[in-house]
Amino acid sequence: MAEIVVQDYLKLIPTVKQSPQGYLWSSYDSEADVLYINFKKPSHATDSELTDDDVIIRYEGESIVGLTILHASKR
Repeated sequence: MAEIVVQDYLKLIPTVKQSPQGYLWSSYDSEADVLYINFKKPSHATDSELTDDDVIIRYEGESIVGLTILHASKR
């Protein structure tokens, strides 16, 4: 049986509760070392901005619908 450290996932609860709409979907691309976080599914970003710390904030209109975190494993 696969072992999972439940305590690590429980630490996510405050972040999920603070996210827009109270939802959070994520996926990690190990080849690109990118973490994708979505607050809305489906979402259709109409704009985005790259921050100084290599995080892409994705917008749908005025609402933030997701984050793309570059170089995720180095954080």
